[in-house]
Amino acid sequence: MNTTEIMPNSPRSEFDSDLPVLYQDEFLVAINKPAGLLVHRSDIDRHETRFAVQLLRDQLGQRVFPLHRLDKPTAGVLVFALNPDIARKMMAIFMADSVEKTYLAVVRGYSAERAIIDYPLQEQLDKMTDRLAQQDKAAQSAITYYRRLATVELPFAVGRYLTSRYSLLQLSPKTGRKHQLRRHLKHIFHPIIGDTTHGDGKHNDFFRQQLNCRQLLLASTQLNFPHPVTGQRLEIQAPLDAGFSRIVTELNWNVDNA
Repeated sequence: MNTTEIMPNSPRSEFDSDLPVLYQDEFLVAINKPAGLLVHRSDIDRHETRFAVQLLRDQLGQRVFPLHRLDKPTAGVLVFALNPDIARKMMAIFMADSVEKTYLAVVRGYSAERAIIDYPLQEQLDKMTDRLAQQDKAAQSAITYYRRLATVELPFAVGRYLTSRYSLLQLSPKTGRKHQLRRHLKHIFHPIIGDTTHGDGKHNDFFRQQLNCRQLLLASTQLNFPHPVTGQRLEIQAPLDAGFSRIVTELNWNVDNA
């Protein structure tokens, strides 16, 4: 099986007028979505005026079709089709579980070296956007593989312990449930730092006050899938943004070696 590796572009500021393009051909385009940017317009965030779909459409001068989602606070690889036919083919690839996703996350505590989280998740419905959805659906199968890349113990008391421990994890979701990674890590008592919904407020405050970190430390760093036209596998990588990279450096972690 042939693999074409797309080398990541250098990190760019979220205030740049153009979104950083990681890969582009006549069928697909992939960007490194900045943290804090919505993929598309949503009633949940009516005050927002910037969306990845709109910005990329204006940047390329043509319509784009998002193929998957990233939560607003999550940065990383986001892939779009450039016409409806390619969008349909790519959705079939996603439905066939032929897309391999890789994330990096900083979590509270020392996790296991590697494990599988097999924990069904109840569908999370929004009162505004899911009014017509079935309210009593059974929990859906949800599976996440993870591997611990690094750990650190800091001489600061957060909560009841005299020191604070954190792990850097590589996450590979095998299903695509809403907020799956954030909910799964909470389930195993290793919530992601910066998660204001499913996280630990005391540790979030510690990172804000001691490390000046105010973002969700979760990033989509790689997507691997067969090209919808050629069939050749693409491996699209995204560098960590400046904020996440700074935290990795300050904690003396080496993502490349890991």
